Amino acid sequence: QVELVESGGGLVQAGGSLRLSCVASGRTFSPYAMGWFRQAPGKEREFVARMNWGVGSTDYKDAVKGRFTISRDNAKNTVYLQMSSLKPEDTAVYFCYSDQSSLRYWGQGTQVTVSS
Repeated sequence: QVELVESGGGLVQAGGSLRLSCVASGRTFSPYAMGWFRQAPGKEREFVARMNWGVGSTDYKDAVKGRFTISRDNAKNTVYLQMSSLKPEDTAVYFCYSDQSSLRYWGQGTQVTVSS
């Protein structure tokens, strides 16, 4: 079993920055990928960013490329999402996920609100 706990969300003005953190725990934590999705009110959950845990390669949703950066700290079992130049349309609940053993684990989500 893997537990994921996100933090770092909040209210920020357009153009501002936030850094989300996701800490993983569990005796069987051994992902091949971790990343972030988001879900805005009334919309489906959508992919934001991912990182291959082994080689560190990354992938991003087109709308966040150049503004968001995913990174990790292996020693802390933590993945981060640095978000800059935030826009009101980035407002959503952001969910961390971890893929391993053909399963996907999810965190509880953290709210990001960008005011115009």
